[in-house]
Amino acid sequence: MLESIEFLKSGLSRLALRPMKIISPLLLLAALAALWAGCGDPTGCRTVPEAAPVPLVWESLSTQLPAVKTKADLVNFFTAHPDVRDVFFQRTQYPSDSAFINELYQRFTNPHIDTLLMETQRIFGDEQQLKKEFEAAFGRLRSVYPDWPLPKIKTVITGLENDLFVSDSLIIVGLDYYLGEDARYKPNMFEYMLRRYHPGFIVPSVMLLLGVDNRINQTNVEDRTVIADMVSYGKAYYFAQQMLPCVADSTLFGYTPRELEGSKRFEDLIWKRMVEDNILFSTSYIIKQKYIQERPKTAEVGPECPGRIGTWVGLRIVEAYMAQKPETTLPQLMQLPDAGALFKTSKYRPG
Repeated sequence: MLESIEFLKSGLSRLALRPMKIISPLLLLAALAALWAGCGDPTGCRTVPEAAPVPLVWESLSTQLPAVKTKADLVNFFTAHPDVRDVFFQRTQYPSDSAFINELYQRFTNPHIDTLLMETQRIFGDEQQLKKEFEAAFGRLRSVYPDWPLPKIKTVITGLENDLFVSDSLIIVGLDYYLGEDARYKPNMFEYMLRRYHPGFIVPSVMLLLGVDNRINQTNVEDRTVIADMVSYGKAYYFAQQMLPCVADSTLFGYTPRELEGSKRFEDLIWKRMVEDNILFSTSYIIKQKYIQERPKTAEVGPECPGRIGTWVGLRIVEAYMAQKPETTLPQLMQLPDAGALFKTSKYRPG
């Protein structure tokens, strides 16, 4: 089961870095603060091989829970859909069946649930556009990994209970999580995270989760360095790019177009700061929190530098590797477990 985007790593011997001119941290911060700006993502699609969409079993349950009138209706729904009950609504977190049913009955008979349903229908309509996006993405996946299982997809409205569940055989999407910035009711999370929760991020989320699956993305679990995490995430983002050639990087990363353009413009300064601060071969959890994990900004680089900047640099390293080794297929890339060797071969040195 795939439920999070996270890698387990441990130590990597230091690679030789080309000497770089040291920049004053104050000058670097000033440059990034004063000049970080941009004009947005290119609108064109990446060049990837053609792939036909594949048919997927699609079960829309989005109107059923808001339509319950009695507790018996709720029991009947969950009896018919035990997967939704157990993995999405997490029945085992409740002390008893009656406590579970009572709480959800209150939720789905609340008058506000009708508003949530109407907003979901306004955004997703008959869900056919979302279905086509999934079928196109899994068509590309199957063109590269012919034996990869095709999951059944179910859509629900949860009252903002849960967003996404992904396994080999099943994907469940809580549509009401993905209503976008104009939604009347929104998930309770920080604004920089909330901006990802729009319809266009559903399929990218699934492809990113598949991109970290160790059956696709081989990693050395003994390597716990920051550079190993960066490369592993970079491979996952590169995989998602190939599956979704017309999805902008700003959507994949959850960056604003301005943040993405700023990262590109000042990539050399970001990299120099990471080298100067000895980030790459650190195994410190605190360093990983600063450069890899969720944060609104990477303040250690600059006040306007977006969070998780290490994962974006990881993608740039992978792209540099593919430029050096253009004959490498996507499966061959994803099966490279040695992040240090990939980094060295990439000759990544922005600017």
